[in-house]
Amino acid sequence: MKNVILSVVIATTVVAAGAFGDWVYEGQWNVASGGGSGPQYPSGVAVAPLNNNVYVVNRSAEHVEHYTATGSLLNIWGTPGSGNGQFNSPENVAVAPNGNVYVADSWNNRIQYFTANGSFLGKWGSIGAENGQFYNPDGVAPAPASNNVYVADTGNNRIQYFTANGSFLGKWISNGPGNGEFDQPSGVAVAPNGNIYVADTGNSSIEYFTPTGSYLGGWGSPGSGFGSFHSPYGITVAPDGNVYVTDTENYRIQYFTSSGSYLGQWGTQGPGNGQFNRPFGLDFNATGSRIYVGDYGNHRIQYFNRNAPAVAPVSLGRIKALFK
Repeated sequence: MKNVILSVVIATTVVAAGAFGDWVYEGQWNVASGGGSGPQYPSGVAVAPLNNNVYVVNRSAEHVEHYTATGSLLNIWGTPGSGNGQFNSPENVAVAPNGNVYVADSWNNRIQYFTANGSFLGKWGSIGAENGQFYNPDGVAPAPASNNVYVADTGNNRIQYFTANGSFLGKWISNGPGNGEFDQPSGVAVAPNGNIYVADTGNSSIEYFTPTGSYLGGWGSPGSGFGSFHSPYGITVAPDGNVYVTDTENYRIQYFTSSGSYLGQWGTQGPGNGQFNRPFGLDFNATGSRIYVGDYGNHRIQYFNRNAPAVAPVSLGRIKALFK
């Protein structure tokens, strides 16, 4: 009986410890129209490391929205078109350590970058498959250590990387899961240690690489079980190195260790708090205590906080009472 009681105590402690680190709903806001009409669709989300302001790509309105950490609108920039500071179905946004904002201007087949308040700084790219060209790029991610910028060149099924102002440095295709090649990679993220994580959407997998593209590992397969995906789109890496993925067509967020061991998930299909309708982009604040998600089909941003409940002590007398 003592062994049984000890086993129950250990199991209870493990369950309580496993509750640490769950994510709980904190708040939301609807994305702005910017003078447009009809539903608004946030595809990309990025948090500025300097002040935790939030940038959102509104794909339907074809502009970038700039908010405080709790959703007060600060600024909007961009109009439909192909000129400097204009967009054609922009897909994603990222913020460099110096505060510059990078946008994957997908249907213009280029990357544009701006100051923190939206002043145009530069651009690069054109349609094609040569070095520095793109075919509907979806993901963009600056690397804090090197200032290099990684781009998911979705239509060309590859990752390209550049200097901060767009000089071509290198490229790669996958040699991991997915029959050896990417299939419509959408999301790209840089880990604190410099490794590059890719949401390989068409292959329903996550793969990761060295900063120059050497394959390190991967995980995932089509499905709805733990660690399986249906069109994973967005990906981000927390300050602790854990990897978070918008499992878009499964209407949930899944998260993993840096090598792909499943840790948890949240979300179901619906319009309620903590539910999603095709989540796309996601990103953390500077400390990793809050995560923002672009809830695309619900036309809103939701944000969540890490829940760290205290582990309630369980007395031995209480455990013994269970066996009377």
